[in-house]
This record gives sequence, structure tokens and C-alpha cells, in this order.
Amino acid sequence: MSSPIAYPVFRTTDPVLALCAARQLVAVGDQQYAEVSVDVELRTAREALRIREALPDAWFRKEDIEDWARDASDPTGLHGGVHAPELSSDLDFLSSHLPLWASMEYRPVGSVEEEFAALVGSNIGEIWWSSLIWPDVPELGIQGEANNARVSLLFNRRTTELDERADDHTVLVHVLRRSRDRGAEERHVSWLAEQIGQSVIGPRQE
Repeated sequence: MSSPIAYPVFRTTDPVLALCAARQLVAVGDQQYAEVSVDVELRTAREALRIREALPDAWFRKEDIEDWARDASDPTGLHGGVHAPELSSDLDFLSSHLPLWASMEYRPVGSVEEEFAALVGSNIGEIWWSSLIWPDVPELGIQGEANNARVSLLFNRRTTELDERADDHTVLVHVLRRSRDRGAEERHVSWLAEQIGQSVIGPRQE
């Protein structure tokens, strides 16, 4: 089974510009089957309540592995996920389970991106577009790519790992991982970035 590899191709402190560049990249691909998902880390109870009110169809969860080990019965429901309308509004309860993550997955392209980009603020967050189809690039010997064709927009961080916070936002392009010819991955991403006047600006991300 194949898996994608990603390269950064655009970075800015302006979330509107970042979203614009990401959408331009999405438009390079076939969007017939495409979907969009969003995810944001919330480090205060008031931020959790703000997002709950703004995104009433979001799901809230915690990703504390030690908490799972302490109590696998999940009395809070936050291991499996709690729908926004069912999330407690008690500040003490929320504060005891921070950080929380809020997500909306596999939505129609164009349905949540602008609203989410306006809401994420200084929080770490991500928008990713999946199930795209990259076009054929005969001059590079690349056939149309579907299973690994994605675009990610990272807010306030620079890699897909939970690394240090950043004061800017990064757009990444995902393509087929090629273990025998890694140069082909970067050539493919470079071609895709060139279609919107950009270029590869950093090393590949696993």
C-alpha cells in the first residue's frame, strides 16, 4: 500500500494568502471526488467554547495517551469524540482535559475552509484536501496520481508533526512516495507548485 510524501511550497504570516495558495493548488487537480477536513488544537477552556459555538458540527477529543492508559473506559467520551452540542460548557471540566482538539472531517470542498481559517487564530490547526487526482505530466514520466494526491495548510506550525509553534502558515503538497527514485517526488511537487507560481521551499516531510 502506498503512502504520500509532502513538501512545503508556500509560507506566509497571512492566513488569507495561505488559504488562497492552497486553494489554487487544489484547483490544479481533479476535484471530482475531493473532500476537505479541518482540525484545531485548543489550549484553553474558553477557546474550546468559542469553537464549539462557531462550529456546531465539530467533534471534540483529547489525544492524551497516558489518560487512555489511566482509564480506558473513557467516562468523559473524549477519547472517542464528543459532538459539539453534547460538549460540556463547564469551564472547570474543560480545563481539566486540555488540550482538546476539534475537527470536522470529509466535508465538501469549499464548505468549511474560509470559516475555519477565520476562526483558528493563534491556535495550531490544519486544513487538508484529500482524494484529489493530480494530472499526468508526460514530460516528467508521471501518470495521473489519485491515492496520494493531497494539499495541506498548516496554521501556526511548519510540519505535519506536533512540533514547535510558528508565527506563520505553511502549504504542503502531497504526492506518491517513490522509494526507488526520491528525485521524482520533488520533481512532481516542483511541477505542481510551478502551476501556481511557487516552488519547493523546504525538505520533504514524512
